[in-house]
Amino acid sequence: MPTVVNQENRNKQQKVPKRILSSLLSSVCAGVVPRSGAPYIAIGREEEIAALLSDLEEINEGGGTMRFLIGRYGSGKSFLIQLVRGYALERDFVTADADLTPERRFSGSDGAGLATYRELVKNLACKSSPDGGALPVVLSRWFTSLRAECAEAGLDPASPSFAEEVKKKIYGVCRKLESNVGGFDFSRVLCEYYEADVSGDDTKKSACLRWLRGEYKTRTEAKAALQVAVGSIVDDDNWYDYIKLIARFVRFAGYRGLVLFVDECVNLYKISNRISRENNYEKILSMFNDTLQGRAPYLMMVLGGTPQFLEDTRRGLFSYDALRSRLSDSRYARSEYRDMLSPLIRLKRLTDDELLALIIRLTALHAQYYDWTPRVTDEQMVQFLQVSTARAGADTMITPREMIRDYMSLLNILYQNPTAEFGALVGTVTAQKEEPAEAAKAPEQTANRAYTLDDIEL
Repeated sequence: MPTVVNQENRNKQQKVPKRILSSLLSSVCAGVVPRSGAPYIAIGREEEIAALLSDLEEINEGGGTMRFLIGRYGSGKSFLIQLVRGYALERDFVTADADLTPERRFSGSDGAGLATYRELVKNLACKSSPDGGALPVVLSRWFTSLRAECAEAGLDPASPSFAEEVKKKIYGVCRKLESNVGGFDFSRVLCEYYEADVSGDDTKKSACLRWLRGEYKTRTEAKAALQVAVGSIVDDDNWYDYIKLIARFVRFAGYRGLVLFVDECVNLYKISNRISRENNYEKILSMFNDTLQGRAPYLMMVLGGTPQFLEDTRRGLFSYDALRSRLSDSRYARSEYRDMLSPLIRLKRLTDDELLALIIRLTALHAQYYDWTPRVTDEQMVQFLQVSTARAGADTMITPREMIRDYMSLLNILYQNPTAEFGALVGTVTAQKEEPAEAAKAPEQTANRAYTLDDIEL
């Protein structure tokens, strides 16, 4: 008999801000990954989270890492990415995330690579600016930290020598960046931005930010706006070099490193032109080698994709021999053992206990937001899970996304219709999806599972 946990006690256990809760419930009802509030419904994935958090510590020490999150649609790749993104921000890392599309790739004509860079810089986030657009914030923190260092050295902030000392420190940092590809122009724009900040020239500051965001199409246009000669601009060919520069720069600005999250990599698998597809895979190989060979310090990259994107030997990553030899599973890897130090992380199906804990938590959050007591007992939650997992193939194929959408729809119907009954709704769905004689045995088989609320962390 499952342990009955009073619903009112559950609601008291966890209070979520109304603004975050509204966005969270709207997202999960629509099958979309919540941009904020992911930790409130984080269930399972402890091994994956621990592995990615260990990577954060590695880049904090000056290393570089690259991970591939592989799972079916709805298995939780994007959710895990947003969850780790939140953890990285809390630990004072700078993050950037982007979804690949037919217009945004790692390599391509007509600005496809540059479009990815622009999306990443637009979504640049830090602890004080978690929703993106953090580039000016990062620059401001850098200037503030340098001024604080000068003040601690005993210089008077009102004296001319103070401004000169700050400028020396800025140029000293910029000289360290000049050894990288594109570092000279990057440093020059940073110095111009500081000069504009001191003089209050907002137009010049805006021009510098546009250069850093890769918004100039030609060097002539950039030179006219910046009023200073620059040898290069961010384009399709060099955008990754500027990502590495930003990773080093944020470290000088006082942050612990840069973490990039690139989702929907399956769009590379969908590229029909073989040459274009292989150019993108070659770019991934270059990034992989850089991060794991120490040529991209303070940079962590996390790529999310489907099994087809990885394993298809005709169009996936495994069609590119150099990547297949690096990412193939070890001959010693077995299903019961997982190598979480490998660059490849495959997302497994959540266990039944984890799915049940997720249902319980969503019920409590729904009750908190709408200020009502859901007419769902603990036994009915177990019944819903049994019905969901009784479908043919659900043992391995069911995903959190489809289960959450069904359950949240059920809660919404109960909330909006006071006369509706849980048992009647679930019974109707079960009757509609009734299988032939052999498949009909599945509910009997799953009914004997040890579903329990004992020891589930709420």
